Amino acid sequence: MKKSNRKMSYEKEADVLRVELSSLPIDYAEELGPFVVHYSKRRIPVYIELLNASQFVKDSKQAFIHEGVFSPFRIEQPAFRSMP
Repeated sequence: MKKSNRKMSYEKEADVLRVELSSLPIDYAEELGPFVVHYSKRRIPVYIELLNASQFVKDSKQAFIHEGVFSPFRIEQPAFRSMP
């Protein structure tokens, strides 16, 4: 299995989630909604920033709940049960 070189970090004070996809040099960046995508000269995504990350996660969770994809009340059965 190939080892991933991706790195992820979260800066609480700025509320920014950062994901490094590659070690290629960054040439330019584009803002796409709450995302800032940094590209190489060949338009390969190198680095992604998610601005207002905590609000994005809250909104995404609410969208999943509304669509019935995620239920906070769903009780999953454990895969393994402990023996008495």
